[in-house]
Amino acid sequence: MSPESGQGSTVDVDWIAAHLGEPGVRLVEIDVSRAAYDEGHIPGAVLWNAYADLRDPNYKPVGLAELARLLSRSGITPETCVVTYGYSAPLGFWLLRAHGHEDVRMLMGPRDQWAQMGHEWSTDAPAVAESAHPPVVANDDLLASRKAVQSAIDDPAQLVLDVRAEGEYTGELFWPSGATDDVGSTGHVPGAVSVPIGLLRAEDGTLRTADELRGVFEQAGVTKDKALITYCTIGNRASEAWFALKYLLGYRDVRVYYGSWVEWGNATDTPIET
Repeated sequence: MSPESGQGSTVDVDWIAAHLGEPGVRLVEIDVSRAAYDEGHIPGAVLWNAYADLRDPNYKPVGLAELARLLSRSGITPETCVVTYGYSAPLGFWLLRAHGHEDVRMLMGPRDQWAQMGHEWSTDAPAVAESAHPPVVANDDLLASRKAVQSAIDDPAQLVLDVRAEGEYTGELFWPSGATDDVGSTGHVPGAVSVPIGLLRAEDGTLRTADELRGVFEQAGVTKDKALITYCTIGNRASEAWFALKYLLGYRDVRVYYGSWVEWGNATDTPIET
């Protein structure tokens, strides 16, 4: 899988249909609730809830042991080809890559394309044989800690990239939904460059062309000579920007701050600008 292009890192509906039911392929739908999944999902797909499965009750990322257990419950081994799709597909793609899983692919675009191509949804819970997944290890080349973000603030060789909406960046909002009470401080990481994720998406919600993406990033001063750290609120939008930078544009040094604003804005010792 080359970081210089998306080839090999993405699949289409036809690829999924052709490999449906293969024992070495695991489909994972990722969303912030199970509503859409329960109404219908690609046959055989398991659900990962971005809040309930990938974060703890305080919205902090689950630990390595919990992540390994999730992989085991999903019937995933280190050799499994994992295909992520759905609302939070980029988060799952990045999370697996950032913890050493080699064969990860993603269905880009909306989940509804499965039905639009004439395929049937399933409402059956798949029978998954639990695997004995070995311990997972975080890859510091893809995952940035809060300490790493703090170190990047005054480093001219690094750039922190905030892909939240303008209102979140300026401190008007904490969550994208607008809730601001009892959730933490609002604002942004000092010196962070704002490139709202909406600028990277076409009208249909998919990522724009490579040339268009390159123009957006370069206009904001996000150039290939910088080591980049992306963040948002819980990592979903940050991982989408990471995918665009690394796989569609060939930026080599890009990490996601998985703790993102839900960690930074709730910490008592982090600097904040508004």
